[in-house]
Parts: sequence; structure tokens; C-alpha cells
Amino acid sequence: MRAMRLQHPASLDNLTLSEAQAPAPGPGEIKVRIRAGSLNFRDGLVVNGFFPTMEGIIPLSDGAGEVLEVGEGVSEFAVGDAVVSTFHPKWLDGHMEKSQLDNSPGGPADGFACEEATRPASYFTHAPKNLSHVEAATLTCAGVTAWRALVTDGKVKPGATVLVQGTGGVSLFALQIAKAAGATVIATSSSAVKLEQLKALGADHVINHREDAEWGQTVLGLTDGLGVDHIVEIGGPNTLGQSFVAARTGGHIAIIGAVAGFDVDTMPFAVVQAKRLRLQAVTVGTRRDQQELVRAIETHGITPVVDRTFPLEELADAFRAMQSGEHVGKICIEI
Repeated sequence: MRAMRLQHPASLDNLTLSEAQAPAPGPGEIKVRIRAGSLNFRDGLVVNGFFPTMEGIIPLSDGAGEVLEVGEGVSEFAVGDAVVSTFHPKWLDGHMEKSQLDNSPGGPADGFACEEATRPASYFTHAPKNLSHVEAATLTCAGVTAWRALVTDGKVKPGATVLVQGTGGVSLFALQIAKAAGATVIATSSSAVKLEQLKALGADHVINHREDAEWGQTVLGLTDGLGVDHIVEIGGPNTLGQSFVAARTGGHIAIIGAVAGFDVDTMPFAVVQAKRLRLQAVTVGTRRDQQELVRAIETHGITPVVDRTFPLEELADAFRAMQSGEHVGKICIEI
């Protein structure tokens, strides 16, 4: 089978198309024909060498396809079932231990930029019946992260207010999940065109953060001075201060990533204490989170937003498209 591998030193120029093998499934395993994958910010860090990996690793944490073969003892899946990979294969449910985070696909373990993969059955869930393979491939990282942030950790309720940042995969999933839960959504972006797209997806209010540096105050104005109940914090150091301003007293801030960088010079902890804010880091989620997300997608007819797709052999170009920051939703790979 064909597979993309990352050679050292890690860079987009060192992504090479090569051959690999997916063995027949053993007891408790399934063999999957991977039909699609999707790219995440984290995958970009891997292929550009920010996270050290083994020589020749197959990148991409997200993969979707159909079951080709079923090993002895597997009853959850049958040949032909549409499935989607999980991000933390060992973290099935409940409390997370460090030992459960050591084999995420795409780094440190092989990922799904390949045509076939043989893994334990618990490394996958059923895909939503209403989605294509490309759409399903967006769930593994971005979809589950948004679900964990708002539903599992945040326990979002009808009538709540939710702030999302930008038009990346996590933010758009969060927007769609929040609207399905009956929440009011405020969305930020730096582009007038993207703001219109956010409104088309259901955002109740939009803010151009490039033109409004004090957008936290604007959020307060939109909420009659109360602030928002939930914030899906994507930007990191460049946005966290305004998120603190925008949050309601006792508000929940899900710390997802740091697309603006990882350096933090100052942290207004006095604001956190005074407003009794709840900061919760999110490292994707459990297999159960993914199963619950699948049911919600089927129930509410949610369709993930896919910006562009590339063939497997153009994976490097797909990463360049993602890193340009011009996309709305997910950049995906068809295999």
C-alpha cells in the first residue's frame, strides 16, 4: 500500500510517498481501508519538527474509512462498516492518566496518511451515518476537542452564551455544537469575509478582532455587561487577556491551543481570581466523547465544514494551505 512518511530532519520537503504494509488483523483487531484524513495544527507541528518523532513516521492523527477485515473476537464492527479513528486510543473513558497519552496516531505512533491500517478495534468508533469519509475524518481531533470543551467539561445548556475564536476546525465545531445545544454564539475573526461565513453557520454576533483590539469589552456590551458563560480559547497568549475580560463571573474557559505562539509574558491572575474563572485545559477527549459526538451529529444533522481536499501525494501542499491561515474549516486528504 501507499503511505506518506516523514523523514528527518522533519520538514514539509521531507514528506515522501513510500510503500508500507498493513498486516491481517489479529485477535481484537480490525483492518481498515483509509479513505480520508484531515489536518490539524498539531499535525503541522509534527511535520515541521516541533514535536520530535521517529524516523519515517506516517503522519496525521485523523483517519476515516471502511472495515476490510475483522479479527477474532471483534463484535463491535463488521466488514464494510464506516469507521473513524480516535486520538487517544488508550483513553477510553473517565479520568485521564499520563500513561494513556503515549500512542496518539501521527506522533508518537504511526498515523493515517496511508491506504490501510490495522489497529485494535477500540482505536476506532463508528462514523456518523450522515457523513462522507472526508467529513467523518474531521471528528478525531477537532470535533472531539470541541465536544469535550463544551459538553463534557463545560456542560453547556440552552440559553448559555459561547464565544469562539476564528474559523479553524475546533472553533467551527464548537459553533455548531453550541447552536445545537441552544446556546447564543459570539464569534471572532480578522476577516470580513470569514465573519460573513461565521454568520452563515449560525453565529449570532461576530467581531473583527483585528479592528477591535478591546473585543473583550465588546463582548460585555453584547451580553448586557455579564460576559459569556463559555469561551473556546484557541489563540493563547495573544487572546487570553481579552478572553478573561469577555468571560462571565464564574465563566468557563476551555484552553485548547496557542495558534499565536506559546510564550506568555504576563498573566492577569488577579482577573482570574476576582471573576472566579474556571480554566480547563483540553487535550482532545475519550473514545466515549467521540461516540457521544457521533450520536449528536446524527441527531442534529451537523455537517463538518471542509474547506479543501488534496490527494495523498499532495500532503505537503495541504499543510501549506493550512499554514496560510486562509481556510475556513478543515483541510482534508482523500486517499
